[in-house]
Amino acid sequence: MAKLTYYGHSTCALVTDDGTRLVIDPFFDDNPACHVAAADVEADYVLVSHGHGDHFSDCIPIARRTGATVISSFEVVSFCRENGVKNGHGMNVGGGYDFPFGRVKLTPAVHTGSVAGDQQGAHASGCTGFLIEFNGKRVYYAGDTALTMDLTLLKGQVDIALLPIGDNFTMGPDDAVRAVEMIEPKVIIPIHYNTWPVIAQDPQVFKAKVGDRAVVEVLESGSSYEF
Repeated sequence: MAKLTYYGHSTCALVTDDGTRLVIDPFFDDNPACHVAAADVEADYVLVSHGHGDHFSDCIPIARRTGATVISSFEVVSFCRENGVKNGHGMNVGGGYDFPFGRVKLTPAVHTGSVAGDQQGAHASGCTGFLIEFNGKRVYYAGDTALTMDLTLLKGQVDIALLPIGDNFTMGPDDAVRAVEMIEPKVIIPIHYNTWPVIAQDPQVFKAKVGDRAVVEVLESGSSYEF
């Protein structure tokens, strides 16, 4: 049994069937929707979709303390290594790699990119999503994406999709429904909403709009979904 825990905004933790701990887009200490401190987070791998602070701010402290391997774009991983992270695996969009726990593929995400803390701008990086596969289970983390036709390429490949619904910075509820139609996942977990007023959304309204296209699991901060 695997478990996915949502910590608010876009921060999640995924524990695979074999007990491997993955943290996705770690934004704990400054996250108004989160009640867990970064110092209390354990990880074997940290996956970062892009370098904006609301997805990356606690990556380096967690990876330094735990020895976790950072999986992200080549540029983000390079920045982490320059700042004391010992273990990193750089990738790029469209590439996949087989890790001990399973396979990770970086998927396109239409969004701006920069690396928080990079004063020289030497590590500019775009945004990605992740297709994570382990033990026959397929989890798609969309990242901060707009609606894009690239999503059609995922049709039939996703069991659980984590999709942003906040609008303003990412796709909103209506576009997320169209994304569901493109991907056809079995289960959807909405992310990237209600952290601040500018991305306020009612996930129950989104769930109603999805209807019978898929099961929508609305998770409160700190709650989990097992599969």
